[in-house]
Amino acid sequence: MKTNDHKHGITGPGLPHLTEALLEKMGILPLGSRLQILRCLQKLWQVSDKSMKVLNDPIHGHIELHPLLLRFIDTPQFQRLRHIKQLGGAYLVFPGASHNRFEHSIGVGYLAGCLVQALIERQPELLITKQDVLCVQIAGLCHDLGHGPFSHMFDSMFIPKVRPGEKWKHEIASVKMFDHLVKVNSLEEVMVHHGLTLPDDLNFIREQIIGPLDNPILNRSWPYEGRPMEKSFLYKIVVNKRNGIDVDKWDYFARDCYHLGIQNNFDYRRFLKFARVCEVRGKKHICTRDKEVGNLYDMFHTRNCLHRRAYQHKVGNIIETMITEAFVKADPHIQIQGSSGRIFSISSAIDDMEAYTKLTGASPFRVSKLLPECFAEQLIRVYFKKTDDKSLEAAKKYFVQWCMDRNFTKPQVSKLLPECFAEQLIRVYFKKTDDKSLEAAKKYFVQWCMDRNFTKPQDGDVIAPELTPLKRDWNTLERDGEDSDGSDEHSRPRTREEMPRKTGHNVKVSLFQAQEERRL
Repeated sequence: MKTNDHKHGITGPGLPHLTEALLEKMGILPLGSRLQILRCLQKLWQVSDKSMKVLNDPIHGHIELHPLLLRFIDTPQFQRLRHIKQLGGAYLVFPGASHNRFEHSIGVGYLAGCLVQALIERQPELLITKQDVLCVQIAGLCHDLGHGPFSHMFDSMFIPKVRPGEKWKHEIASVKMFDHLVKVNSLEEVMVHHGLTLPDDLNFIREQIIGPLDNPILNRSWPYEGRPMEKSFLYKIVVNKRNGIDVDKWDYFARDCYHLGIQNNFDYRRFLKFARVCEVRGKKHICTRDKEVGNLYDMFHTRNCLHRRAYQHKVGNIIETMITEAFVKADPHIQIQGSSGRIFSISSAIDDMEAYTKLTGASPFRVSKLLPECFAEQLIRVYFKKTDDKSLEAAKKYFVQWCMDRNFTKPQVSKLLPECFAEQLIRVYFKKTDDKSLEAAKKYFVQWCMDRNFTKPQDGDVIAPELTPLKRDWNTLERDGEDSDGSDEHSRPRTREEMPRKTGHNVKVSLFQAQEERRL
């Protein structure tokens, strides 16, 4: 063994980088022997317990972090996430939802390590290395580095308004911020010291966050640079774009439910017990037992509940719409110093990671006289001081918010399970509060729903009693659970006049809500 080591140029420091292929070239032919050697060597270079950092997380309990992960966490770029609310404007509706992207990112890094370690213990033949584990955990840590103030509000509402046509999303900024973090904190040497190989492992981490890097030289059948097709399953751990089952969701389901006061029905720990890699149509995927499909249904059910009750909360959406308009008005007045002393606005800071590092939901940087105090609070004040409704038409100028969730088709598992977990809601927000304008806007919305064959808006009969009888299917509501063949007096269709009238409706915040008839 010693002779072979020198013959192949492998000395003591190179032992951690031994692979199964190198051992085969060295003449160790039995696969079992090669795997046994790798397992023994892996134990030799395992980090000692003394060098691991233990954090007490309210969601996952006591978690251990590798020293390399700590080097990423202890940077200004990662610490910035302490000041970005996980749920954006929802915190102003749910007083407990004060958690930030910081703890979520640590949780994702931890869960990524849990899943990959479970696969190592159950399937050593996958040849998952220490490098793979660290890269997957780093990707979990850094996948949200690119979020701006108020999280998704920034990239899905603010940026499209001030920079229309800009193909920008927080995943792009996460990769840019990751590169910036590694460079300015001189982490390349630290990564090499802990056994990573550059630039391959850097590319692997980037690809887990954003997907293929669009290298034209690569084979189209496998567009990734960081890892070969044999390890394709590693790309499904942090962000799984194939089926949505990934550790990012596991953490924010558990964490958001905890802080919102909503029940989380999904048990990721049980999923870890049954997860294993299987080859499906020539590619390796992370799979689970068929009997666990109920647990997965609970996962998507939890996601649907979170969207309906929190993420798409009507007041939360209104608050984020107002904050977005405040951002738009304040954008020309904000000055953020970036690289080489250049000055950036809120919207242009995404082009410079040094400036973007200073942009948070509670930024302490100097701003113009318009915003002399706390950043977020002053933005809201600017909005309320300068709102101008003169250009709005009472009947037709409104803001429509589409609240959608993804489909989830039911396999033949149980007739008690729903066919899908998706529905499409339409909400209308209108700024004016005088009775005449509100009445005109509401009637216009009812007519709009009629023209598009949507279900009747809430309070539609009260809002527009002269319109709703014109649509036949809006006036033949059947009692739930009864047959409609006319055999029962109580089951016959009720006319509009027979239906109970609602005496009040929300007139200032969320005017009406309708559900589209077609199923997604």
